[in-house]
Amino acid sequence: MAGRQSKPIQLVKGHRTKKEIEIRKKAEESLLSGSSFKEWADVKNNPIAHKEFIRLRKAFKAIGKDDSLHENTINRFCLLHAECKEFEVLKDKLLKDFEQLEEGKHDMEFTEYLRNKTELYKQLMACDKKVMDKRKMMLDIEKENIMTIASALRSIPKKPVEKQEEDPMAAFLRG
Repeated sequence: MAGRQSKPIQLVKGHRTKKEIEIRKKAEESLLSGSSFKEWADVKNNPIAHKEFIRLRKAFKAIGKDDSLHENTINRFCLLHAECKEFEVLKDKLLKDFEQLEEGKHDMEFTEYLRNKTELYKQLMACDKKVMDKRKMMLDIEKENIMTIASALRSIPKKPVEKQEEDPMAAFLRG
């Protein structure tokens, strides 16, 4: 089992010395470019992606990680989110078509009904596969983004570095 993932200093609860807080803040700031991530034009033009981008930017800003280094990942995630929603709408339409086929099955020959039913099933399964593929890509981006932030935070020392006494052998070799 893995240990707890590191958190930004703003989210850390509990007693920390001023020195610990200062070291953590400086280390976290060194991992940022200093400029906020920007929304791509195709994200801005897609209402679903735009809404997700606004939500994510607000969340990242709250923890001080609204940084241009994450821009590509966030924009790509928002586009995948919108594509996933579009495929879900298409899937719902296919399910309605299937219901209409079931209602009208008495008005057609059995072989024609089976052929139409089989075709709708194929389309439904293909759409479902696309939705699952998009969700998998989104999950991969989520994992990568979180792991990237967490691994960067893990590199930050939790405690102030105490001055160590100089190694007597090193002093001898220098002297």
